[in-house]
Amino acid sequence: MPESLLVIDDDVRLSQMLAEYLGSAGYQISAAYTGKSGLQLARQQAWSLIILDLMLPDADGLDLCRELRSGSTAAIPILMLTARGDATDRIIGLELGADDYLPKPFEPRELKARIKAILRRGVRNQEHLPTLQFGRLEIDREAREIRLDGQVREVTSYQFDLLVAMAERAGRVLSREQLMDLVKGETLEAFDRSIDVHISRLRAAIEDNPKHPRRILTLRGAGYIFARSQDGDDGL
Repeated sequence: MPESLLVIDDDVRLSQMLAEYLGSAGYQISAAYTGKSGLQLARQQAWSLIILDLMLPDADGLDLCRELRSGSTAAIPILMLTARGDATDRIIGLELGADDYLPKPFEPRELKARIKAILRRGVRNQEHLPTLQFGRLEIDREAREIRLDGQVREVTSYQFDLLVAMAERAGRVLSREQLMDLVKGETLEAFDRSIDVHISRLRAAIEDNPKHPRRILTLRGAGYIFARSQDGDDGL
């Protein structure tokens, strides 16, 4: 799936230029021109990266960066854009949790290079963490165990791989075809709609109420989403 980038910048012309340039590089681009609309969009889906201008008409970019570093958006990488010459602003932004900054004006190629570097770091960090933690749920890739409240939940090897594939892409909609391609199981394991059966068994293992799932969600007609966060379960 293409990486999704959210640009929060009141410069419409620049945002359109970035959408065209980065779109041609394979990224999916959405734009917001105010801090308020940017924050709303940021909370609506799992973005691969947010490009944030510090100079917005209705909000201070540093305050918005601080806001983005909480709740469901806390793990999304942030690349700051700034026209300010004061290095203090950049230092504060990095201290607030921004991953990188780029002063205006800039070369689009440099922006693309920085985006790639940030996304690569995220992949490497994820690969080096043996356990994925989502509140009360732990997915231990090294031990190949799923634990809920510290208790091991029994699933098949294929179901474990299926859960890992979804958890590593938390917040993204994955179709049955994409899941089958990611797991690469035996033909019989991934035949027709058997993915639905495996999802049902995973829900029985990790959901508090499998009939009303809050970890593995269905988007009708599109596929499944592993929830990045849920009410009542810190960190999930």
